Amino acid sequence: MIRDRRRIDPVTLELRAGDGPPEHTETGGGEVAAPSGAPAAGSTTARAQLAERTADLQRLKAEYDNYRKRVQRDRLAIREIAVANVLGGLLPVLDAIDQARKHGDVDPGLQAVADVLETQLATLGLQEVGTPGEPFDPTRHEAISYQRSDKVDQPTCTTVHRPGYRVGQHLLRPAQVTVSEPPDQEEAG
Repeated sequence: MIRDRRRIDPVTLELRAGDGPPEHTETGGGEVAAPSGAPAAGSTTARAQLAERTADLQRLKAEYDNYRKRVQRDRLAIREIAVANVLGGLLPVLDAIDQARKHGDVDPGLQAVADVLETQLATLGLQEVGTPGEPFDPTRHEAISYQRSDKVDQPTCTTVHRPGYRVGQHLLRPAQVTVSEPPDQEEAG
């Protein structure tokens, strides 16, 4: 190992600061070795410890990111459940308003309250399920009665007895409907 103890730096031609040992040394192959006083074997140990701690830190960061995502997902799920519970509790109010409308018992004051209520419930994501003429879907409709009809080519909701409601993908209540199906091919022949 060759130590450069010159007081003038051969590259910059300036006087080196301090009388202490130089900050680096060159080995015979032109490689820069560790600062004097630091063992070469210690640098491999330090690098191994650095790699190990970096891996630990990356693992902890990944665990924390997963935890944060799981907590966020749980918060959203709890929020959706809470909204669904509140909206489910208000469905009898909507049914009472619909019955009052059918009987013509809605005065302008109640109509204004009903309109505001329906608007606010829609902003929370409440959607009505079940309209006459849509295809029958047993996951969203509850068949109350059944009839055959030449006017349809697949099972179809013809009359909605009570509307259903959903929030997002969560069905609060299925729609109660009358289902019409086309006549069987065997009966026609």
